[in-house]
Amino acid sequence: MTVRRVLWLSPWMRPLARVYCEALAGAGIEVMLVTSNQHPESDAARPYERVLDPRPKTPNTWRPFGRALAEVRRFAPDVVVTELVRDPRWLAFGRLAPRVQLIHDDRPHDAGEQRPGWERRLFDRWGERAAATVAFSNYVAGAIGGADVVPLTSDLDEALVPAFVDAEGRRDVVLIGRLNSYKNIEVTMAAWRAHVEGPAYRGDDLVLIGGGDTDVDLPPKVRWIKGAYSYADVLPVLSRAKASVVHYRRATQSGVQVLAMQVGVTPIVSTEGALPEFQPPGETPIGVDDVAGLTRAFDQLADPYVASRRGAAAQAHYRQNFAADVSAAALTGALDRAVVSRARSIR
Repeated sequence: MTVRRVLWLSPWMRPLARVYCEALAGAGIEVMLVTSNQHPESDAARPYERVLDPRPKTPNTWRPFGRALAEVRRFAPDVVVTELVRDPRWLAFGRLAPRVQLIHDDRPHDAGEQRPGWERRLFDRWGERAAATVAFSNYVAGAIGGADVVPLTSDLDEALVPAFVDAEGRRDVVLIGRLNSYKNIEVTMAAWRAHVEGPAYRGDDLVLIGGGDTDVDLPPKVRWIKGAYSYADVLPVLSRAKASVVHYRRATQSGVQVLAMQVGVTPIVSTEGALPEFQPPGETPIGVDDVAGLTRAFDQLADPYVASRRGAAAQAHYRQNFAADVSAAALTGALDRAVVSRARSIR
């Protein structure tokens, strides 16, 4: 069976779900996305979106949920895709067709990502009953077992990707995201201090973008843009960067990594999780405690011509392996197989 109508449930990862839904629509599949306004990049609903408030304890959220459920039933999906669903009411959407569960992480990154016990029990059992599971890396698929693998695309719409920046425009190194403990801030700062004090330094700043708290002393030539951010804020800084630091102590895969490649910037990654799996050819991962190795990476990419050349190779790698149409084609195959498998199992 070829899937013709897809219902996508994604309350928290709205920009990424939009990218996938629009890629599927471009391939001739009718889509409906049930989502929320929780993501910072949320804006006006697109024609295929139904936006709900996923807080069941709030009384005025029930009537919109009921209307959406009736509309989804009329839509009559062939398959339901679920992604980080946490509202128990949304389980009703998942009963309307064979369900494919998307798994981004094999475990929480830190204590802040732990879910309440009741939620783990309810949604873990729900996940086990899915017709199929899709992971976004071989690493996660191996950790959870029995999953199809689909390459992870970026949640930045390709139409918003800035023009590639040549060597003359390259400056600075970026570290994007909340400064949580798993981001390996202490090692990164030690390596940056050594780079600034060494002969390869070219006058760049290490630009931190995002919120969080850290007890690590920030060395000279570090600039921190604190607080929530949008892509409109990030893209001008990221697209001209010489490198993007994704040197995490704990990781599955990273949206920051694929975003950097998409805009033509080399990601510097650790040996953790699927970070090495996503890297462009020739970009060697660095051990999580290897300050000297991270310093060498900063030294090499300080040369703007090296940064531009390797950034172009990273962008080519992204377009060949992680672009939205490439990932959506692999996902369509997984959806088709799940529907056929479920149909055979109930004969």
